[in-house]
Amino acid sequence: MSTTTAGIIFLAVLVAALVVVHVPLGDYMYRVYTSEKDLRVESVIYRLIGVDARSQQTWGAYARSLLAFSSIGILFLFVFQLVQGKLPLHLHDPATQMTPGLAWNTAVSFVTNTNWQAYSGESTQGHLVQMGGLAVQNFVSAAVGVAVAVALVRGFARTRTANLGNFWVDLVRGTLRILLPIAVVGAILLVAGGAIQNFHLHDQVVTTLGGTRQTITGGPVASQEVIKELGTNGGGFYNANSAHPFENPTTWTNWLEIFLIAVIGFSLPRTFGRMVGSKKQGYAIASVMATLALISFSVTMWMQLQHHGTVPTAVNGAMEGVEQRFGVADSAVFAVTTTLTSCGAVNSFHDSYTSLGGMMPMFNMQLGEVAPGGTGSGLYGMLILAVITVFVAGLMVGRTPEYLGKKINPREIKLAASYFLVTPLIVLTGTAIAMALPGQRAGMLNTGPHGLSEVLYAFTSAANNNGSAFAGLSANTNWYNTALGLAMVFGRFLPIILVLALAGSLAKQGQTPESVGTLPTHRPQFVGMVSGVTLILVALTFLPMLALGPLAEGIH
Repeated sequence: MSTTTAGIIFLAVLVAALVVVHVPLGDYMYRVYTSEKDLRVESVIYRLIGVDARSQQTWGAYARSLLAFSSIGILFLFVFQLVQGKLPLHLHDPATQMTPGLAWNTAVSFVTNTNWQAYSGESTQGHLVQMGGLAVQNFVSAAVGVAVAVALVRGFARTRTANLGNFWVDLVRGTLRILLPIAVVGAILLVAGGAIQNFHLHDQVVTTLGGTRQTITGGPVASQEVIKELGTNGGGFYNANSAHPFENPTTWTNWLEIFLIAVIGFSLPRTFGRMVGSKKQGYAIASVMATLALISFSVTMWMQLQHHGTVPTAVNGAMEGVEQRFGVADSAVFAVTTTLTSCGAVNSFHDSYTSLGGMMPMFNMQLGEVAPGGTGSGLYGMLILAVITVFVAGLMVGRTPEYLGKKINPREIKLAASYFLVTPLIVLTGTAIAMALPGQRAGMLNTGPHGLSEVLYAFTSAANNNGSAFAGLSANTNWYNTALGLAMVFGRFLPIILVLALAGSLAKQGQTPESVGTLPTHRPQFVGMVSGVTLILVALTFLPMLALGPLAEGIH
């Protein structure tokens, strides 16, 4: 069987599995966020934090609760890392202590669901911080994203109200009823596949070649690996991330991890369709996601398997930076999935990809990571693009645009447009400043177009809360820790505030009945329109910078 054929089969089985779970998981999440009943453990949590589970919040109160929770998380994780040397299960190596700048960057990274890592996990973070700090944020940051998506859907579904639900209820339910049960099952499967799960700090082994001693760090890896994928977080226990055999041992665990990355994102449109009372609307959004994803899969796999460009290649494609146990095709599927979502986990090094093959993961993030996007963030990003699309269509026919019975007035389109513009502004400004400073250009491993790609990729990853890297940029400096940390904060919370403000504005409206002039938003025509608008807007925004980086390198 050829490498190309094996890669197509691998991808086809993945797509089939996502199709199979789309309805049951989507319906389950619908019940989670619409049920009036609380689990006993949830009631205990509400009493402990002083929350009335039946109370409702306006968009402003919802946003303040979210920002307060995230701020406390950043502060706690920042301090936790700095004092870990005085706590159990630390690494006993003074040279690995976190600096304040790196601790700030890491705390922001995990709380914002970015999981950018400017350090080597196995030699810097102790087991207690990995479990009680990083893994916890992997759960709750993902739950925050889904909560915001659900709040926006309520804005479309509700009428004549200022209430969007309760942030604390949505947070707790998402964590306990969705993420935790799937993570438990997934962790058991990973352990069965060879991923490790222990509390060993260091194991000394003697190699068979030369008799030298080697230190191997163990740890609770499988439990963190599963939620890093399921919650589209991406922070690896080891520096090699999902290329490390302790995190991702075999071909089938590689498939499982890709499935976990995409499963919630591709199932949430079903939840959306159920909540707005039209399953067809959910299928339309899922179809847009699938269309964009299949385009990216096809282009990236073709570029890597046909090994276009100047990267050293082998008979089975561009093998530099690729694990042999996975191969080029499966690694390309992983790279596309992790950048179409906000995951950022890697099982190969994108810096080693062909020039145009390496451009695709970057372009995936620049799409806004909406195919299917991060846990929650993908859905609300796609709904924003749907709002922009109906506005453009409304301009063409000269009538007030509507989506799901809600009019898209000047306030709504200003919020949607601001959402779309925030991230490119952060990416392009950060990249321009870094390239203008000689000291920061020195952090590039390469010069010329490829060096620009390293910096552009870093800010694209940070601002889109992805966390993957080109692996060529030396980012553990005070300037990059600060600049990328700010990009993560603004790239996460400014869009969330705009989404919640839009949800509040929509919820206050009444329901506008359909008429002969209403644009059908559940047909293939609309799927094509949203896909086209997405690609055109992103191309207009980022094409000049891409032309100076990966496109220039590919032409050369």
